[in-house]
Amino acid sequence: MLYNLLAPLAEQHGFFNLFRYLTFRTGGAVLTALIICFIFGPAIIRWLKAKQKKGQPIRADGPQSHIVNKAGTPTMGGFMILLALGVSTFLWADLSNPYVWAVLIVTLGFGAIGFVDDYLKVTKRTSDGVSGKIRLLCEFALAGAVAYVVADLESPTLALPFAKNLLIDLGFLYIPFAMLVIVWCGNAVNLTDGLDGLATMPVIIAASAFGFIAYLVGSTVYSQYLGVTYVAGAGELAVLAGAIIGAGLGFLWFNAPPAMVFMGDTGSLALGGALGTMAVITKHEVALAIIGGLFWLETISVIVQVLSFKLTGKRVFRMAPLHHHYEQKGWAEPTIVIRFWIIAVILALVGLATLKLR
Repeated sequence: MLYNLLAPLAEQHGFFNLFRYLTFRTGGAVLTALIICFIFGPAIIRWLKAKQKKGQPIRADGPQSHIVNKAGTPTMGGFMILLALGVSTFLWADLSNPYVWAVLIVTLGFGAIGFVDDYLKVTKRTSDGVSGKIRLLCEFALAGAVAYVVADLESPTLALPFAKNLLIDLGFLYIPFAMLVIVWCGNAVNLTDGLDGLATMPVIIAASAFGFIAYLVGSTVYSQYLGVTYVAGAGELAVLAGAIIGAGLGFLWFNAPPAMVFMGDTGSLALGGALGTMAVITKHEVALAIIGGLFWLETISVIVQVLSFKLTGKRVFRMAPLHHHYEQKGWAEPTIVIRFWIIAVILALVGLATLKLR
């Protein structure tokens, strides 16, 4: 909004030229989202505690330590993230950019689905919320609508890392592929969100990487120099990525061990959906598999565990998702969280390296 209102005034007043720069507005988005979390966070947590009473229901089949240590902690803290992210994006992004709206629609839509899921869990005092089939149906419908819009704005192709301007024309498969990327990422982040701060920092790291990628692919100069596909207007997603970073850091202040609040499906589905949509728009879906490799590991651990138990009656891991396996092995929660953060940083650096190694 500030861009749309103030950038046109740059010709009369040089100061307003600042609002034309993506870097300035991205920094503004980070700080704005962070401040919103710091100001409204405590009140939101108090309100959630008052409404939820007993807090988030703890999985009966989960680690027993969670029943003791995490009981009474409120969930749906993702509302704080969505508030900060939404306000910050509206303030600093170019609201005439269709890609900004595409990511916002998925983010807020997935957040709404997660909110309903969290609400049912809290009110029914069960770890089961919305039916998995219904939830996936809603997610795919939303992702499909956005994928259709994106397909209309750019070519239906898949770019491969380590190769200059190599595009695979997916044709009619592009929309289903984009839908799978968005829905997978939303649910993968959701599965990762099982320990205090575990999902928050990897999302911040991935958003930082994709903010940088969006800035590069949205620039005719940098995209040509690096040999990546130029996507006109995609650079504006750097501002939205900045809002995710600021909101994530602000939420982490309250979510750091021991957590005062959990983001719940309200936050994890929304953030994962945002990352998936950014990857589709910037044509870096394959890079998402690297940068978001931690989310892959968590998802695969659940798939392997389920398949192994159904086929052989045996479990590969002591408990799934993967972070619970290490809990069962005796690792302290902060140890697991910090080591997973380190893995997320390494994977993000490897993913970014694909920009140059072509």
